[in-house]
Amino acid sequence: MTVRKILEEKGFDVQTIGPQETLRAATELLADKRIGAIVVTDAERRVVGILSERDVVRVIGLDGPGRLDDPIASVMTSKVVTCDGNETVHQIMEHMTAGRFRHLPVVQDGRLVGIISIGDVVKHRLAEMENESHAMREYIMSA
Repeated sequence: MTVRKILEEKGFDVQTIGPQETLRAATELLADKRIGAIVVTDAERRVVGILSERDVVRVIGLDGPGRLDDPIASVMTSKVVTCDGNETVHQIMEHMTAGRFRHLPVVQDGRLVGIISIGDVVKHRLAEMENESHAMREYIMSA
């Protein structure tokens, strides 16, 4: 299973925000859309950062709610690991495990085209395991 196949089933919609927007605007978007991370992009949809719920909790926990009026650029993770549509679920799991993150922007030709979450990976991995199990049961029953 590839990232492209997951996106074809899930959809290519990604919530984005500009780096100059405030942390408050980002938290409102995260809450409104019920998502765990938002991709920070420039005007050409190039990924310049990512902001997760963990980032928000960390900065407010350390510095207080006054940081909500700061620009996202001062809080976001700017070294973003991305993937492309040809990568497999196994490769994505390795990226997420090694980097200890739950959201992976998908980039094609330098521009954001989608996002894969750990939930997407688990859902497709479970479906894959169920298909393998079903095939094995069918094989055993036919022998």
